[in-house]
Amino acid sequence: MHRLIRAGALALALAAAAGAALAQTAAPPATASSAAAAPEPQPTDTNAQRARSQPGNNAPMWRAVRDQGGTSTLPGAEKGVLIQPFTRYPGSRWTNAGEAWRQVRNHWLIPYGGALLVIVTLAIALFYWRKGPLGHTPNDGTSGPIERFTPFERAAHWTNAIAFVVLAVSGIVMAFGKFFLLPLIGSTLFGWLTYLLKTAHNLVGPLFAVSLVVVILTFIRSNLPQSGDLRWLARFGGMLGQHEVPSHRFNAGEKVIFWVGVLVLGLTVVGSGLVMDKLVPGLPYLRGDMQLAHMIHNTAAVLMMALFIGHIYIGTIGMRGAYSAMRNGYVNEAWAHEHHELWHEDIRAGRIPAQRSPPEVAPTPPIARA
Repeated sequence: MHRLIRAGALALALAAAAGAALAQTAAPPATASSAAAAPEPQPTDTNAQRARSQPGNNAPMWRAVRDQGGTSTLPGAEKGVLIQPFTRYPGSRWTNAGEAWRQVRNHWLIPYGGALLVIVTLAIALFYWRKGPLGHTPNDGTSGPIERFTPFERAAHWTNAIAFVVLAVSGIVMAFGKFFLLPLIGSTLFGWLTYLLKTAHNLVGPLFAVSLVVVILTFIRSNLPQSGDLRWLARFGGMLGQHEVPSHRFNAGEKVIFWVGVLVLGLTVVGSGLVMDKLVPGLPYLRGDMQLAHMIHNTAAVLMMALFIGHIYIGTIGMRGAYSAMRNGYVNEAWAHEHHELWHEDIRAGRIPAQRSPPEVAPTPPIARA
């Protein structure tokens, strides 16, 4: 019996080996020439053909979406347009406009804009650490005999300054907050905070625009070029020395802030911001228009903030008595002579009045009755 079982197993093994040899003989191995070559991708491929030649490449479908369009019931000038045409913004590759805008924003505006603000802040902090507040004469700002700013000028300045601070803080959080604020407070709180600041940004923007025009009209005459401005610029106002260079009511540095920061950059920020808020009548507000407005707005806003960081520093802790001059409107003669010597000489000579607004009338004390 055991011999019979062993004989059967041996017969099965021999039959299997013979079948494998016969199969190899009947079917010769496939060669490269006998195999079907994969199709080469063609520009005219359909999406199904491209799926065979390059699996995962859906370019024909998106090309059809971009070029052929379709039917859409949505309102708007760009209804039915899912992909913008190709373009090249400054600093981007040749690609569709949406991707080109993203490249400009993420590769240029955000990193270099943020770096500029950090560098300016650190430079001012280093200057304050080494130099301290400028000036030697304190200014109480309440009993000085010279009126530096009228009540209307102070109201225009503070309205514009407060609006600027709201816009600057909200803009910084929206543009750079995910890098320094999101890791600290988490996504939920950061989302609510960003939404709140975006709403404040949109609401305060028109107030900033109106107050900016008022500031320009109010201070433009005092910021016209005068003798001594080039000398002030050449010596950087004497900030690195012990004495300031004589100047008129506003020195050349303040005039640069006015003409570059307030007039040019300020109006650029306002104009591009009104476009982004869709407040300019007659514009179609296409996506390309909004992308250009955003890039201009971001660039001008960062440059404006960089300039005004220095202005805010000088007007607060950077110069003794400067803040009280804008808060109360008055300076004493010693402060005026030290910081704006030519302006002080004009006042003493009677060419400029020391009091430009009607003095406040003290209330009449009540009559005591017996």
